[in-house]
Amino acid sequence: MTERLRSAQWYTGQDRNAYHHRAWMRRGVPADAFAGRPQIAIADTASDLTPCNAHLAEVALSVRDGVYEAGGIPLHLPVVSLGENQMRPTAMLWRNMAAMAAEEMLRANPVDGVVLLGGCDKTIPSLLMAASSVDLPAVVVPGGPMLTGTWRGRPLGCGTDVWRLSEDLRAGVISAEDYAQSESAMIRSRGHCNTMGTASTMALVAEALGMVIPGVAGTPAPDSRLLQAAHASGRLAVEMVGADRRPGTVMTKGSFHNAIITLAAIGGSTNAVVHLLAIAGRLGIDLTLDDFDRIGSRVPALVDLQPAGRFLMEDFHRAGGLRAVLHQVRDLLDDEALTVTGRPLVDHLDDAPVFDNEVIRTRCRPLLAEGGIAVLRGNLAPDGAVIKPAAASRHLLRHRGRAVVFDSIEDFHARIDDPRLDVDADCVLVLRGCGPKGYPGMPEVSNMPLPKKLLERGVRDMVRVCDGRMSGTAYGTVVLHVAPEAAAGGPLALVRTGDMIRLDVPERRLDLEVSEDDLARRTPSQATIAAFAAPARGWQRLYIDHVLQADTGADLDFLTGSSGPHVHRDPH
Repeated sequence: MTERLRSAQWYTGQDRNAYHHRAWMRRGVPADAFAGRPQIAIADTASDLTPCNAHLAEVALSVRDGVYEAGGIPLHLPVVSLGENQMRPTAMLWRNMAAMAAEEMLRANPVDGVVLLGGCDKTIPSLLMAASSVDLPAVVVPGGPMLTGTWRGRPLGCGTDVWRLSEDLRAGVISAEDYAQSESAMIRSRGHCNTMGTASTMALVAEALGMVIPGVAGTPAPDSRLLQAAHASGRLAVEMVGADRRPGTVMTKGSFHNAIITLAAIGGSTNAVVHLLAIAGRLGIDLTLDDFDRIGSRVPALVDLQPAGRFLMEDFHRAGGLRAVLHQVRDLLDDEALTVTGRPLVDHLDDAPVFDNEVIRTRCRPLLAEGGIAVLRGNLAPDGAVIKPAAASRHLLRHRGRAVVFDSIEDFHARIDDPRLDVDADCVLVLRGCGPKGYPGMPEVSNMPLPKKLLERGVRDMVRVCDGRMSGTAYGTVVLHVAPEAAAGGPLALVRTGDMIRLDVPERRLDLEVSEDDLARRTPSQATIAAFAAPARGWQRLYIDHVLQADTGADLDFLTGSSGPHVHRDPH
């Protein structure tokens, strides 16, 4: 096996370079560490500043044991960690950087395979992007959701109840004291958000792509079975090196078909759209925004989880997890798409019963008849926008209203609660300057808080339109990922307060009721232009100059495609 190992390029032979490489790595490793034993990196996103991933250091130890047991050499490799709740201006600004850094570290070092440890929203996408570009054998171990916290006898959904309780506070429904008490009860244990937010969605979607051992995604972070799965993933990584089973052979067009079906069936986050497009772009797979509507928009939503439903991820795991969901939609899946086990995904669904059909619905009694992402087009979104009907109000899916425009998030915060703001429940809130270039980084601000004076009257949803994203834990009738964004010259930059906007989700339309001649005469306001002022240096400068739009995944233009694992020059 030695001759076939990539690491042999570093360690085999008696020349000075091989001596140098081996000598510096002989720090307690077995004597035969360089004699045909696969070198397995454990790409670990554990960080105290990414609290959802902090426990991955323990998970990495179980991976290490599995690698050793299977005859490999485990190598701990800390990689860039992105904490969704902590980083300003938005963790999405660094997703591509994290992917690029992980890719380069895997390529530059003598490793034959990798186990990818992620949890919080951007960590699994960035690791999958990196693994796709370097194309070394790889398996994902998701960090898992936290256990359900409770307050005053009712369960709390991370993120979803943050939005609900903050609106209740602004509406005067609860006191500041109650609000503070609920905060201390929100986070019960280690792990990421316990709703069907982006973290849980991307873990489950990674399994649907074939990159997680079937049945593992969704295992709660404190559950000892997660460590068992981590051990098994370490063993599997060694096997995958021997079989030369790589991301490029696991993740095919059929795998993305399965991921889109999964996204719809679980009622997953809209953020999965931009991440899947980016991963496909690294693999050279022709995946488009329209594929999400064509494949998934009419798939029934079967999972009754917040934000679209009632339950939380601990319930989902108890009810049978993803395998039980996929068993219900097995006839819709690509039956040839492989997993990291070397077997097709559908082969792992034979014994996958639903144990609680309130949490996971059967096909004949879905939560929603159509649970997928709807892709909208029109003169306000020529390159597309998305909406999650499962999280929207039914009566607003067809709506016509007067635009109330905000040029930036700062403008929004300054005016939204002004009692003089000319706004009513039928208006359409428009927030621009929040796309990949404009913010920069495409933050989760699209689910704008409603005007306080409307909240006090009992209004709980309005149509909102934005070129940014929203948290997967959020809800509401929100049109997001509008492309091109305002900062890239999209029509969103030309909307004026008072313009009429028509949303028609069944017809997949988003239109500004202004004539083409009138639009041609308009230019962005000075306030809009000022809001798009770009930083002059560092990563943000590079990002703004090269980031693509949301409809293709918001990757950097020079990072699409795969460069493979090969490095031909030695450092000495």
